[in-house]
Amino acid sequence: MAYHTFQTLLIPALITFIITLVSTKFVTGYLSSSGITIDDKNKEKRISLPTSGGVAVAFGIIVGIVVYAFGGTFVFTPVVAISDLFAVGLAVLLIALVGFLDDIHIKGKNVMTTDLMDRKLGLRQWQKPLLTVIGALPLMAINAGVSTVTIPFFGAVDLGIIYPLIILPLAVIFVSNAFNLLGGYDGLQSGTALVASAGLLIYSVFFGNYIGALLSAILFASLLAFLPFNMYRAKILPGDSFTYAIGAMLVAIMAMGNSEAFGVIIFIPWIIEFFLHLRKRFHTTDLGTRQRDGTFRAPYGRRIYSLTHVVMNIKRATEIDIALYLSLLEVVFVLLAFGLKLGGFL
Repeated sequence: MAYHTFQTLLIPALITFIITLVSTKFVTGYLSSSGITIDDKNKEKRISLPTSGGVAVAFGIIVGIVVYAFGGTFVFTPVVAISDLFAVGLAVLLIALVGFLDDIHIKGKNVMTTDLMDRKLGLRQWQKPLLTVIGALPLMAINAGVSTVTIPFFGAVDLGIIYPLIILPLAVIFVSNAFNLLGGYDGLQSGTALVASAGLLIYSVFFGNYIGALLSAILFASLLAFLPFNMYRAKILPGDSFTYAIGAMLVAIMAMGNSEAFGVIIFIPWIIEFFLHLRKRFHTTDLGTRQRDGTFRAPYGRRIYSLTHVVMNIKRATEIDIALYLSLLEVVFVLLAFGLKLGGFL
């Protein structure tokens, strides 16, 4: 990449970071005063925290895309089609809106949700995959990505029109909903997403293409700004607006950056999480039972329905431990993906 091309990566990423940082501070207070809060059950004393921090993250991502578009119109010759970037921004906006609708469905008293009492009722289980397909529509409309994909150990396969009309929407539905499954602890969703985005950024710079690098840089910058607000003793929770938006963004990077095979490898923890939840027909919780010493006991004993249960069964884990170990697990899969790439398997 030419020097000026790196500048067009750094400037949108820097603006994204600043906008997300400011937006998160604003959204934290705004959602709290608006009553869009849920109980944090992991602390020694129950507290209510604002949820749907993904609104700020999605806003930062969209502004970063617009900054590049503005520069490509008035300052430099764009390397990628601005219409493609706007399609990604629209996809993130639409799916974040679906997540926000899920986040704000909060009751005045606790009701039974996925194996626990909670004030957040959210969308019905069948509505989530149905509505998240909305996030795929802009990507389908522009025929995003390249229909020839590399399947690990099999090589390149041309999927033709099946790719934009079937594979892409299925990927958005699966990735956004699977990413939504692994959470419940401060810094877990934002930390693992940050690692995944860093992996995609490095891959896109060295092996992928410019649009993959640009989108990865914008995503990484937004997550980096949001993480301090969501780390242990979080000030705001990500919510479904976060998980759905990140899911759509990851699919866009994989498709438009032609890094599907690499992306599948780094997404393995969430694939595992999906099948673990499926064992109990998604009526399960990642949360453990808090002990007096601040550690958590697995809610179903030795029965494993989440990667968080694995951590709790291995050792007496605190909330920080759970988020840290699963983030490190994602690091392992990112390194595995690079190893397979360098070994010629991807």
